[in-house]
Amino acid sequence: MRKWTVPSVLLLLCLLSLISDQGQKLHAKAEDDSDSLVDPPKVEEKLGAVPNGLSTDSDVVKRESESISKRTLRNTAEKFEFQAEVSRLMDIIINSLYSNKDIFLRELISNASDALDKIRFLSLTDKEVLGEGDNAKLDIQIKLDKEKKILSIRDRGIGMTKEDLIKNLGTIAKSGTSAFVEKMQTSGDLNLIGQFGVGFYSVYLVADYVEVISKHNEDKQYVWESKADGAFAISEDTWNEPLGRGTEIRLHLREEAGEYLEESKLKDLVKKYSEFINFPIYLWASKEVDVEVPADEDESSDEDETSAESSSSDDGDSEKSEDEDAEDKPKSKKIKETTYEWELLNDVKAIWLRNPKEVTEEEYTKFYHSLAKDLGDEKPLAWSHFTAEGDVEFKAVLFVPPKAPHDLYESYYNTNKANLKLYVRRVFISDEFDELLPKYLNFLMVMDEC
Repeated sequence: MRKWTVPSVLLLLCLLSLISDQGQKLHAKAEDDSDSLVDPPKVEEKLGAVPNGLSTDSDVVKRESESISKRTLRNTAEKFEFQAEVSRLMDIIINSLYSNKDIFLRELISNASDALDKIRFLSLTDKEVLGEGDNAKLDIQIKLDKEKKILSIRDRGIGMTKEDLIKNLGTIAKSGTSAFVEKMQTSGDLNLIGQFGVGFYSVYLVADYVEVISKHNEDKQYVWESKADGAFAISEDTWNEPLGRGTEIRLHLREEAGEYLEESKLKDLVKKYSEFINFPIYLWASKEVDVEVPADEDESSDEDETSAESSSSDDGDSEKSEDEDAEDKPKSKKIKETTYEWELLNDVKAIWLRNPKEVTEEEYTKFYHSLAKDLGDEKPLAWSHFTAEGDVEFKAVLFVPPKAPHDLYESYYNTNKANLKLYVRRVFISDEFDELLPKYLNFLMVMDEC
């Protein structure tokens, strides 16, 4: 029995040592686990304060609310049927093969000018009708949105009440509507549409959906809209930017009318038809400018590496070269950036409407150069400014150019087009007068307003 005593004691001691080691390990692990729970994750009191938490785009919410508001108001908008003759006119325009669709912009600018004339006339006896700030600026603004294919024309004229929108844009026949419809059915010429008082409808030459937003001093802001489907709707405007006063027309252009989303096209049309309108016409135009920005860090680091390699070849002048490199290193660079600003399109006045005694020689010369598209400084050889009265009344200015046109003799036999332009109320109407002047006088430049 004694022979097993010593081995048993040794075995017992080994077991005790193993149990002690395991206990120490478990105790150490428990301490580690307790340390890891000292600073448990905190729940943010404000969920919106979590940097990477869910967030809501305020712009998206705003757009969605506006869209819902529009749909709601449009569902509750008052709907009207176009007067029969207006419907006939619109059908003719929409299905017209008339090639000169450019006239729509001329008609909208002319209507805007009329609205500005009305508010200016009212302001002669009541200055308060103009308001303050931007409302007091009597001008016409043209803006385009290429992404949405929308062309907008805005004026700060007298504006229209709800009843004006109903009366002027659809339900009540005007005296000129029937006359113009008859003329269109016989000749197919849309060029004189504005002279019949229905020029607004020329918008459907280029647009399939039109919005007219208008604010009159004596009424709320309303929206008139139509897809030229024989009806239109009017609702109170609570989603667009407040106009203050005036009218904004938005044309949702057809696919084939994309050319009217080009700034150069709009500038050409204003210069051709509406250059002498009595109110300033502005276009929201793009412009490239040079902008200074900080030099890129990558470029700076590359320059540092290059300077370091070059300075290693000359240890004696290393400090001097580093200072020179620091001074020579550009801190900024210039890049091209596209900006937008209002560009004035009409800065020439219609001098033929003034008294000849009040027009100076410099004004005649400037007007001639704008008319002839001549960038030189030569004065015309002669000019005549006169008014004719009688059964037909008109005012005209006639210029004799300082030099004969280079194609004078060729055009004498090939064409018979005179340099004569007809204007009505400052708006260009036509220059197709082949038999008004003899062919040998085609070099004359004549401006005539009836």
